[in-house]
Amino acid sequence: MTATREAQAEEIVADNNRGVIRSITRAQATQIVLVLLGMMVLFTIINPDAFLSVFNFRSIIVNASIFIILGVGVTFVIVTAGIDLSIGSVLVFASVMSALVMESLGTEGWAIAAVGAVVAVLAGALWGLINGFLIAKANVPAFIVTLGTMGMALGISQVITGGIDLYNVPEVLVDTVGFGDIVWQIPTLAVIALVIAVLGGILLHKTKFGLYTYALGSNMEASRRIGIRVDKQLIWVYIVSGVCAGIGGYLSLALYQQTTIAGNSLTNLAVIAGVVIGGTSLFGGVGTIFGTVIGLLIPVTLRQGFVISGVQAFWQEVVVGIFLIGAVYIDGVRRARARRSSGKNPKPMAIGGLTIGSTRKEGNSE
Repeated sequence: MTATREAQAEEIVADNNRGVIRSITRAQATQIVLVLLGMMVLFTIINPDAFLSVFNFRSIIVNASIFIILGVGVTFVIVTAGIDLSIGSVLVFASVMSALVMESLGTEGWAIAAVGAVVAVLAGALWGLINGFLIAKANVPAFIVTLGTMGMALGISQVITGGIDLYNVPEVLVDTVGFGDIVWQIPTLAVIALVIAVLGGILLHKTKFGLYTYALGSNMEASRRIGIRVDKQLIWVYIVSGVCAGIGGYLSLALYQQTTIAGNSLTNLAVIAGVVIGGTSLFGGVGTIFGTVIGLLIPVTLRQGFVISGVQAFWQEVVVGIFLIGAVYIDGVRRARARRSSGKNPKPMAIGGLTIGSTRKEGNSE
C-alpha cells in the first residue's frame, strides 16, 4: 500500500514537472549560478585585491550561514505552496529562551551550551507546531497564521526581556562556533550551515517525506485522494521550518554574542526572497536546496561587493528586489508555457494558503 502511494505521489510530482517546467527549472538553476559567478567576476575586476581576499570570502560565507539554515526550512514550506513569515521572530524567541536558560545555569562550559542548543531547537519547533496546526487543522491561510505568529513570537520576546538584549552567552560557544574555524580559515558556522543544507537536501530530495512535500505543492487535493495524510505532512513541514529558525537563533547568539531582538525585522523577507531567487516556486511543487543556497549567497555577495566598490549598501535591496520580481515573473511564464504545451487548464494559484483563480474551498482533512 505504501509503495503504491509513493508511486502515485511520484506521478503527481512528475505531472507538475514534466516537459517545459522541468527543462526551464534546470535552466533557471544554471542561470542563478551564472549570475553569482558573474557578480564575483565583476567585483573582482573592480577591486581584485579586496574582493579576492580570504577575509572577504570568509565574511561572505559567515554572513550567509544563518540565512542558509533558515532558507532550508523555508524551502520545504514554499514547496508546499505555503509561506512562513515568522522565521525572523522565531529566531529571536529561540535565542531569548536559550540565553535565559544558559544564564540561569551559569553560562560556563559546553554542558550549558548544549542545554541552550536544545532549548533553542525546542522553542523553534514549538512555533512550527503552532503554525502547522493552525494551517492544517484550523484551515487558516499560512500567510495569516505566520503573520500573526511573527508578531506573537517577537512580542513575547520583548515582554520577557523588556526589549533589552541579553548578553550572557557562554564564551566557549562564541569562541568555538561564533568566531571559530574548523581548519585554517573555514568557519565553524559555515560548516554547520553546509551540514544542515546537505541534510535538508537529502530529506527533501531522497526521502518519502520530501516526495510527499513535493506532492502537496504539486496538487494537494490529488495528494489527499491517494492517501497522503496532508494535515500531518503540513504540520511536520512547518516544524522543520521552526527547527531551522531555532538553530538559527542559537547560532545568532554565538555570532553576535547577544540576542538580536531589534535586528531581525526583515530577516523573513530576505530569506524568502533568496529562496525564490534560487528557483523555488511560490506556486508550489518546484524547488531545490542547492538553488536556495545559491539564491541566498547572491544578496550577501552583492552587499560585500558594493561595500568594497564604494557603492552604498542600500542599493543591494534595489537589486535583490529586481531579482525577486524577475524570478517570480519567470516562474509564471514557465508555468503558463507548460500548461499550454500540455493542453491543461491553468492551475489555481495557491500562495500561502490564499487561492487565486478558484472559488471552491478545499479542506485539509486527512
